[in-house]
Amino acid sequence: MLNWYVPPDNGAYQKLADRCSRASGGAYRVKVSVLPTDASGQREQLVRRLAAKDSSIDVMALDPVFVPEFAEAKFLRPFTAAETGPLVDGMLRSAVESSTWRNRLVAAPFRANTQLLWYRKSIAAKAGLDPTRPVTWDQLIDAAEQTHRTVAVPAKRYEGITVWVNGLVAGAGGAIVEDVEKGIDLKATLTRGGAGKRAAEVMRRLGRSSAAPPNLATSIEDDTRVTFQSDLGGFMINWTYAHGAAAEAVGKGQLSQAILDDYGWARYPQTDAGTVSKPPFGGISLGVSAYGKHTAQAARAVQCAGTLENQITYLLESKETTAKAAAYDDPRVREALPMAELIKQSLDEAGPRPRTPYYNDVSASVQRKYHPPADVDPNTAPRDTDTLITGVLHDEVLL
Repeated sequence: MLNWYVPPDNGAYQKLADRCSRASGGAYRVKVSVLPTDASGQREQLVRRLAAKDSSIDVMALDPVFVPEFAEAKFLRPFTAAETGPLVDGMLRSAVESSTWRNRLVAAPFRANTQLLWYRKSIAAKAGLDPTRPVTWDQLIDAAEQTHRTVAVPAKRYEGITVWVNGLVAGAGGAIVEDVEKGIDLKATLTRGGAGKRAAEVMRRLGRSSAAPPNLATSIEDDTRVTFQSDLGGFMINWTYAHGAAAEAVGKGQLSQAILDDYGWARYPQTDAGTVSKPPFGGISLGVSAYGKHTAQAARAVQCAGTLENQITYLLESKETTAKAAAYDDPRVREALPMAELIKQSLDEAGPRPRTPYYNDVSASVQRKYHPPADVDPNTAPRDTDTLITGVLHDEVLL
């Protein structure tokens, strides 16, 4: 029996586990156990159990931002050279890089996700905005103000705010931290080049604008969908699942078909006009526990989950996008995801969050200083965040 720990979903993980169990010919059976809903809660539970060398965990679904931390702590059993080839074959570059630490594949690419600009076609047309061309954050806010609608963004003080800050900073040519290979001596760089200031300017402007939803500072992904699909809806930043979730709601009679038909999609907005945006990167990597009793079988189960057919089937069942590049060319995927080509391109050109074993401290520091959006001070937030990151990593400040 292999125990596979996964985030909550609509049952697609269990179906995948059952398929791989059958395909093993009796070599193993996969049991799915569900982790907490948010990435931070998932990390906390896994870290606590793995620190105690809990042998009941065989395979775990990890947010890629936590892969370096788990690898550095030796919680993960790295894949062998023979296993690595099939696991990375045909996978998107960004997903492979996010599953690698110190030049070894320590987790396997599985899901790859990005954020898109979703817009109500009728509202964009009314505002005279052409989302088929590159759109800036300022243009979005202008369009929403002009039409008395909103720009919905996940902006609660949680991982979503770090995703937003990182997308804005990367889009302005900057980075939250650099020299991550130096461990706690990495360099916090929000003040460098003005990218951290520009991110704060965009956030503050939206936070103080009539385009801000009333719940902007407390909204998570599903809250943004509710706003977007309401009479306040105009524009939304959200992950790729949004369209599939809306289609499911229509099928259940919970959402009007007219709202779904009004859904449009475009590339993540530019921070600065003329500078190509860096869409956020997210997803799931599959790690094999170093403390499990069946690591060879666990590695084979992970390889089964990553086959092209299983990746396509899982995508269609879960509405979550895949790390397998060829899946986006499959006719079934193209029918289910009309924006498949945009997703693939966004993933190819994504701007990942900082890859450091100390990611949790870095992210928590960003969340403290760049929230709530309306109160972010562009003149102080970058410097204060850099100082906080450095202080926390050197045990001089407590979060």
